[in-house]
Amino acid sequence: MISSAFITDPLFILFVGVVIVVGGIIGLKLHPFLALLLGALVVAIMTPGSTKSVGGRIAAEFGNTSGKLGILIAMAAIIGKCMLESGAAERIVRSLLKLTGIDKAPIAFLAGSFFIGIPVFFDTVIFLMVPLAKAMTMRIGKNYLLFILAIMAGASMANSLVPPAPGPLFLVGEMQIPIGMMMIGGFLLGLLTISAGYLFALYANRRWPIPLRDSLDARLEDIRAASLREDKQLPSLWFSLLPVLIPLVLICTNTALTSTAAAPGGIVRILKFLGDKYIALGAGGAAALVLLARQRRTDRQGMTAFVQAALMSGGAIILITAAGGTFGGMLQQSGISARIAHLTSDYQMTLIPLAFLVAAVVRTAQGSATVAVITASGMLSGMATHGHLAYHPLYLGLAIGCGSKLVPWMNDAGFWVVCKISNLTEGEALKTIAPMQTIMGIAGLISVLIAARFLPLI
Repeated sequence: MISSAFITDPLFILFVGVVIVVGGIIGLKLHPFLALLLGALVVAIMTPGSTKSVGGRIAAEFGNTSGKLGILIAMAAIIGKCMLESGAAERIVRSLLKLTGIDKAPIAFLAGSFFIGIPVFFDTVIFLMVPLAKAMTMRIGKNYLLFILAIMAGASMANSLVPPAPGPLFLVGEMQIPIGMMMIGGFLLGLLTISAGYLFALYANRRWPIPLRDSLDARLEDIRAASLREDKQLPSLWFSLLPVLIPLVLICTNTALTSTAAAPGGIVRILKFLGDKYIALGAGGAAALVLLARQRRTDRQGMTAFVQAALMSGGAIILITAAGGTFGGMLQQSGISARIAHLTSDYQMTLIPLAFLVAAVVRTAQGSATVAVITASGMLSGMATHGHLAYHPLYLGLAIGCGSKLVPWMNDAGFWVVCKISNLTEGEALKTIAPMQTIMGIAGLISVLIAARFLPLI
């Protein structure tokens, strides 16, 4: 007879949740929204000790994820739709091709997403750059998967290695690493790891070429029509960039003001208000609508139709992403992070691989890279600050950041954002994104071990 302790063990709960979600989506062909909610329900029922009802906990996590991403996804859907319909994305793509040429265009996407991903949240980078990837693919007729993976690689590594992203920002405080040192170290390591990711992206693009697919917010006929327009029919480059530059500049300004603890004043308060990511994306959406209205000379009814099409697509993405966040949240409530930390508490002799392993297992188990960074850095902070290490604690922090990249799958809200914005299937994402993230993380670990050995910084 199975004991109650075994049934309530977070590792067993994790196993059951994985079977339900993966089996439901891939095996039974359930809609991801239903499979994720079913997995969250079962995990919540199996998790003991909560005073809140199962339904209340699921609704709370669903609401938390919707609250974090709902407005962003809706605004991003509007920005993407308007940029494609107005020809702004086509103008940016033509300008980029003139600057880099066709052969170097994927590298431009890789570097661009990495630099944008330093001050801007990962999801926001995906929202802003995927419409450009779609327009670029239609323009050159190939390499859609390469563009998507390049965007994903750059944005994800910046998010886990370079402050002021939330995970690295917590890590430097917990492990007493100078923030400037973490920024430089994370930037250099990030360039190396995204290079490894790019090599895999080249292989994956040749091995599993994925076509640009029709979708409600980005119909192929509309993208194709934009690609056939003459230059004089397209908006100017500066106007085309506004829907992307406005949120980017506002968010970066807010980040700079926050990190430098600027003295409060009228202008500072206004800039911080505008730099809130929700307000900034809303401003970008307003600029995109103005751009569309000016280019298409569309009446109010026509504008309503455009916005409705964008929001219908965005609504489905919000539901699936929120369900993914709910499943990940229920796994977190099961105590899986603490369970993993306890299992690895007696193996602190080889700290750099351990830091990587703890972050990787926590990320895979519950879905959030930020939670993985926080868990691993909290567990190892004592050793980092009082352990008389033979190398600088910076290397432990970098190892944690690299470990938090392994392995993205269906319990991660970001996984669903990438899937649904890019129109990749779940199987395609698991076959391409997860291995690329793993390769980048392992490349980072190897680099950290070598650097700690030959350049200990103490």
